[in-house]
Amino acid sequence: MVFARKRFGQNFLHDPGVIAQIIEAIDPQPGESLVEIGPGRGALTEPLLELCDGLDAIEIDRDLAAELQQRFGARGLTLHVCDALKFDFAMLAHARGRKLRVIGNLPYNVSTPLLFHLLDHRASIFDLHVMLQREVIERICAAPGNGDYGRLTVMLAPWVTAEHLFDVGPGAFRPAPQVWSAVARLTVRETPAFPVDARYDRVVSAAFSQRRKTLRNALRALLEADAIAACEIDPGARPETLSPEEFGRLARAVSEPLA
Repeated sequence: MVFARKRFGQNFLHDPGVIAQIIEAIDPQPGESLVEIGPGRGALTEPLLELCDGLDAIEIDRDLAAELQQRFGARGLTLHVCDALKFDFAMLAHARGRKLRVIGNLPYNVSTPLLFHLLDHRASIFDLHVMLQREVIERICAAPGNGDYGRLTVMLAPWVTAEHLFDVGPGAFRPAPQVWSAVARLTVRETPAFPVDARYDRVVSAAFSQRRKTLRNALRALLEADAIAACEIDPGARPETLSPEEFGRLARAVSEPLA
C-alpha cells in the first residue's frame, strides 16, 4: 500500500457517504469525458468507472499511478502520470472530441494555482467538481461585502458560476487533515458574465494587495480618482465592496499600455 506523502499534500478520501454524495453531485452521463485530478487510492475512480465508459486521471505520484493502473487499467482508466499544473487540458479535450468534466480532491498546497491553470483552459472544460479546503470554497462563492470575498472570487466570477455543495469533515480522510473541506461545482459560462479587459487581472491584484486601502490609494498607479468616479464607482470605497462587474469597468478604464 502507498502511504500519503506530505510533499504532494495527500489526504486520501475513504468515507463511503461522502463518496456517494460526490458521485451524486457529478451525475456522470454516457458519452461524457471525465477527468479526475489526483485519484489517490481510487476512492472516486472506482465508482466513476462503474458509471462511465472511460476515465482519464492525472496522478503525480508514480507509486500510486502504478497501483491504479494495476487495479483499473483494464476497466477503462487512462492514466496521465504528471503534474496537473502542467497538464494540457485543451489537448485532451481535442483528443476526446468534447469538453471535459473535471473532478478532483485537489491538494490544498496548490489549490489556487491549479484553479487558475484550469481557468486558462476554460474553453475546453464544461464544469468542475472540486473538493478543497473549506476556506477556499467560501472565498470562491463569497458575495461582495463578505469577509471571504477577494481576488480569487473576482478572478473566477466572469468565467464560472460557483455553488458550495456541502462540507466534509476531517474524519472522511486518511490521514485526517486539521481543517474542514468542502465540495463545490464550478460551471463554465458559455460567454463571460461581462466584458473582460486584458488588464482585469492587474486591476484586481492591485486592489486586493492591501485590503484596507481605498480604491483611490490601491489603484493609484493605474487610475486617478476622477477616472474611478467616471466608472460610477466611489474612489473612497474598499475593494471588497465592489462587484466583479465593477472591477471589469475599472479595468476597461485603464489607459496604460500592457507590459
